[in-house]
Amino acid sequence: MATPEETAEYPGRRFPTTSWTMVSAAGRHSSASVDALSKLCAAYWSPVYAFIRRKGYSREESEDLSQAFFTRVLEYRTLAAARRERGKFRSFLLASVTNFLANEWDRSQAQKRGGASTTLSFDFDTGEESYHREPYHELTPEAVFERQWAMALLDRVLGRQREEYARRDQTAQFDLLKVFLTGDENRGSYHRLAANLDMSDAAVRTAVHRLRRRYAELLREEIAATVADPDEVDAEIRFLLTALERA
Repeated sequence: MATPEETAEYPGRRFPTTSWTMVSAAGRHSSASVDALSKLCAAYWSPVYAFIRRKGYSREESEDLSQAFFTRVLEYRTLAAARRERGKFRSFLLASVTNFLANEWDRSQAQKRGGASTTLSFDFDTGEESYHREPYHELTPEAVFERQWAMALLDRVLGRQREEYARRDQTAQFDLLKVFLTGDENRGSYHRLAANLDMSDAAVRTAVHRLRRRYAELLREEIAATVADPDEVDAEIRFLLTALERA
């Protein structure tokens, strides 16, 4: 639970929308379920698309199948079967799309553009670019899914942190500081950044320390929201780091 000091420093703190609470809402017929599902789809469609592509489907088929999969999730309440105590949501989603493809929802059942009763908006151009950056000739579909999942999760963490800086009117500062989250800083960069931000070197070092600390907190929050037990967070972090290192 956030302390008063943390709440003051990060106004508007919220539990990540990728939580099992959101999963539960998306699995019910309620006024909140459509909004919950759209947020889940926005968070998780890229790993699903990459998995389908690696299964050998063309770009067009993969787009149609991704639409059909998430449409079926919405219309047939697939998420109602998801329960936090059953384990990781990552594993549940991978099993769901695997079963979807293994059944009759393949080429003959893929809903063509404009034919589905529910159309979800995905940035397939970005998804395709991300897919082609993968060493897909060496990885299994499951490994591609896991790498894409890890990258999507890290992107969400970065997005949440940028939102926090934006609420403090510090977006420009964040865009300059974020390089220090990836370890890409080099000798003398603190001094150059201090000049750009009109800050002292010491103030920049303090800002970077706070940036990294908060990023680590948000990362743990996002991961805790997708596993059954908080004790699994560290193991999931190690798993995701391993997934990113596969090449």
